[in-house]
Amino acid sequence: MASSVFCCLRCCRDGGTGHIPLKEMPAVQLDTQHMGTDVVIVKNGRRICGTGGCLASAPLHQNKSYFEFKIQSTGIWGIGVATQKVNLNQIPLGRDVHSLVMRNDGALYHNNEEKNRLPANSLPQEGDVVGITYDHVELNVYLNGKNMHCPASGIRGTVYPVVYEEKRMESGSLMSPSPSFKHLSPSSHQVSSPPNGLAVLHFPPCILLRQMPDITPIFTLKYFICISKNKVS
Repeated sequence: MASSVFCCLRCCRDGGTGHIPLKEMPAVQLDTQHMGTDVVIVKNGRRICGTGGCLASAPLHQNKSYFEFKIQSTGIWGIGVATQKVNLNQIPLGRDVHSLVMRNDGALYHNNEEKNRLPANSLPQEGDVVGITYDHVELNVYLNGKNMHCPASGIRGTVYPVVYEEKRMESGSLMSPSPSFKHLSPSSHQVSSPPNGLAVLHFPPCILLRQMPDITPIFTLKYFICISKNKVS
């Protein structure tokens, strides 16, 4: 934020037009340095296959965060947040203090304890969009833009978006970006379209809304997760 303020002051002092130069930020993608040993990341960090988990390459430092994914086909998967200490080979995640995830059966787990669960008639199905909000205290789940009112908390420290899948008899799950958010994010996590004064960059595979003076910084990340039904030959 300091760099943005300095740029603003320098611009005004030099008689600029009032536009605030912004420092380029790196793209967010799946991090090959933090993934399970049986996970393969392809498509320039935008697709995951194999068995295990993978962290995103950028942490959720901002006050409010939102990311979502679309289920292309049913299978075993999970999405949530985790620290870099998480064991990405031990799935399903949520078994220890280093991860807080929603599993494909709708259960939210942290430290091997079920923290909450989606209603039985509201489990994610093929074609559904699952959104995650996180404010450094509480994680909430949205299904097709609707708040499911099943918060979970407990994880501490610097966390990253995390996703996992289990190959089993399928050929593996795929995680790839979408050109735009399917559903508007919750009102307190305005990320689906850039607010005034915020810049969009490195899109796809993600949108990063850069921090500006007096505006809450926002991090956004969107991927698709898909588990193929084709059998392994």
